[in-house]
Amino acid sequence: MELRSLAIDWPLAAPNLCRDDFFGRSSFSSFDVVFVDPIEISRRWTEEIAPGADGARRTNPERDRGFGKTIAAWMERRRAEASDLLKRGGGLLVCRLRSRGESFEIVGTEAPGERIDHYEWMPSISLVDRQHQFTFPANGRFVARRGEDVVLAGSGHPFEEALRRLSGHIVYDAVYQDLMSTPIDRFATILARNRVGDVLAVAVPFEEGRLILLPPVEGISPAREAAVLLEAARDLAFRPAYASPPDWLSGYPIPGEDALVDELTSVTERRDALAKKVEEVSEKLEEKTRVKRILYTKGRFGFLPAVTDAFASLGFAVDVTGDLLTLESDEGDALVVTDATEETKIGIAAYRRLRDAVDRTVTDGEGRHKGILVVSGSRELDPKRRSTQFSQEVLRGCQGQGFCLVTSYQLFKFVQVALEDRSKKHLAALRRTLLECDGELRDAADS
Repeated sequence: MELRSLAIDWPLAAPNLCRDDFFGRSSFSSFDVVFVDPIEISRRWTEEIAPGADGARRTNPERDRGFGKTIAAWMERRRAEASDLLKRGGGLLVCRLRSRGESFEIVGTEAPGERIDHYEWMPSISLVDRQHQFTFPANGRFVARRGEDVVLAGSGHPFEEALRRLSGHIVYDAVYQDLMSTPIDRFATILARNRVGDVLAVAVPFEEGRLILLPPVEGISPAREAAVLLEAARDLAFRPAYASPPDWLSGYPIPGEDALVDELTSVTERRDALAKKVEEVSEKLEEKTRVKRILYTKGRFGFLPAVTDAFASLGFAVDVTGDLLTLESDEGDALVVTDATEETKIGIAAYRRLRDAVDRTVTDGEGRHKGILVVSGSRELDPKRRSTQFSQEVLRGCQGQGFCLVTSYQLFKFVQVALEDRSKKHLAALRRTLLECDGELRDAADS
């Protein structure tokens, strides 16, 4: 059976998918699946209502030529349509999880003000068990929080599978929380969380229908996203609605159930132990290979820490001040300036920073330090395919000042040699090679 699908302000592309905007003519309840991105809804009032002195947007129905009442009527209409789609039609409402965005208030002289945001159209539902009550969306907080740390819940839900297929493109900008700290998973199916446990995706039952909140994606074509989401919708449409198992259900055992429960517990414990071991080994591997970032990163938070690790592995005591490294060792001290770029060659600016830093140590009475300039040109290329990574002016300046000019690749080979032989004598020889080099350092691996 072909599902009738509608996308509201959500740029999905599929042959049989209808598209409209929130204030358009298409009724939610006449479709089986409705996709809504609420972020565009608030544009209707942010473009019409200027913020007041306190930053809030307000409109008076006695003076706004019916604007506020029109928006409120649209919200009521869409709320009724969404309720019919979910509760009477047993359909699917898929909504991107966003923060509540900018709201506005309808104020009057008699009635209390009404606040409207771009979630005002959502139907409400209240689910109750013996200890808790889940009220949506009244008790929901849509908190602005951006990240890419998506942890799938392992629910087996079709829309969790959709998130898995869209992994690498998910960039959430809001999380869902319950004001009453209700355990949401007693009433709904959690599809994904972030690393600290905030809900990023959830499926909420509305009688026979289901509301799905999903994080947005970036860097993927509308056709690809539509194909993945529509496949999930078709899979879910023919599944029974979610129901939380009651507390008394354990009093009705099935023969063989206990054995399977014990087996599941054992497997889960082994899985958790293995996951812990995987995390432990992964951390060791990341620490061991961290210096490899010297070959491809750039900037103060990428390239500079990698160079710091490289010199530390050679036995230097390294101090970082801004973008300047100070090296200390028994063989001598040095100042290091780094520069990495996608361009073919590093320009004269990096050399001048190093020269000025060395001159300051002299004028400050600290004595003259060795200058070392670490460069990484064409950093997106394989290091073995890179041509000369510095200009002739940089080379002449380093030669004239007695500075060591070393590429990130040559420094990396130095680190490889140092890690193969950690003897004090060998490390001291490597340090001396750097400190005694004037001009370009070549054949570091043979030192």
